[in-house]
Amino acid sequence: MHSGQVKKIINLSKLVLAVVVLSGISLIISCKDTGSSGSSVGFKFPEQGQSFGLGDEVKIALDVPEGKSITSATYTLDGKAVGSKNNGEPVAVSTAGLSLGYKLITAVVEADGKKDTLTINIELKSSVKPVQYTYKIVNTFPHDTSAYTQGLEYHGGKFLESTGQEQHSTLRWVDVKSGKVLQQTKLDDQYFGEGSSLVDNKVVMLTWQNRLGLVFDASSFKQLSTFPYQSSMEGWGLCFDGKQLIKSDGTNKIWFLNKDNYKEESSIEVYNNIGPVDKLNELEYIDGKIYANVYTKNVIVVIDPKSGVIEKEIDFTGLLPAGFYKDEVDQANNVLNGIAWDNAGKRLFVTGKKWPHLFEVKISSKQ
Repeated sequence: MHSGQVKKIINLSKLVLAVVVLSGISLIISCKDTGSSGSSVGFKFPEQGQSFGLGDEVKIALDVPEGKSITSATYTLDGKAVGSKNNGEPVAVSTAGLSLGYKLITAVVEADGKKDTLTINIELKSSVKPVQYTYKIVNTFPHDTSAYTQGLEYHGGKFLESTGQEQHSTLRWVDVKSGKVLQQTKLDDQYFGEGSSLVDNKVVMLTWQNRLGLVFDASSFKQLSTFPYQSSMEGWGLCFDGKQLIKSDGTNKIWFLNKDNYKEESSIEVYNNIGPVDKLNELEYIDGKIYANVYTKNVIVVIDPKSGVIEKEIDFTGLLPAGFYKDEVDQANNVLNGIAWDNAGKRLFVTGKKWPHLFEVKISSKQ
């Protein structure tokens, strides 16, 4: 093929491409001019992803094209019916008593003899500024510096502690005063152990990214069974409120599990007045509230288990002796983690990953 023929073909190709592009532009303009895209019913408000404070009233209204006749509209919020109209008139929905996070609004609309389903999301945020608390050390106890603490509970004068890291994960009973390990079992090397909790005569323990929970006999530590995670992707913290297991997964979500079959039955999203609080880690259930470590921070947050609102923040800055970890990597990894509650004695204990001490503390609001 000669160069002149090649140039002709290239020029012809450019011409064809230009015609196609111009035709496409013409078609787009034509579609816009016809107004066909505005012939469908949509949401006038709220806007997609619009934020509201928990307890606010949400007004829902349809954007009905001229000439369109709405004969019925039924609205649901996260599957619960919240209103119905025989026309396109707005409805007002209260968010009082709901939990935080993203909620799905659905409208089933009948217009001109046809039914259509519309959906839109809103976000419910907390308008509560957490009360700030501080601490006072009551007692200091020894803690095993090889224990990468992931779970901590107090039962019958002993600590139930679970530790992490591959090849080093354990489940153990620990003496309070001496910090000595009274009994322990080592997890298989592939598991990175996480939170644990005592339920009746069993200990339920999480693994990090294996998407698997482990169940042990509380007396012998013999492994009885395993269970898979469902919607939650990872295992972080675990506690028990007497009815359900409560699980964190490293996000701002808290999951509630059936205590017998370990199925995830519900969840909440956790917010403070600024926004969602991620990296929720070790958990403890104390007097109707969820206490949670925030990973890498010297803070424990106190959460309303119904709404997900953070009501208090406890600042534990300075709890670990200054300069204990000289290595920057150790300082970054060996952070505050571990909350245990002596319900009979009303004592609160906290520690951290590979910390040399475990502390009994009292908390009080900052002045």
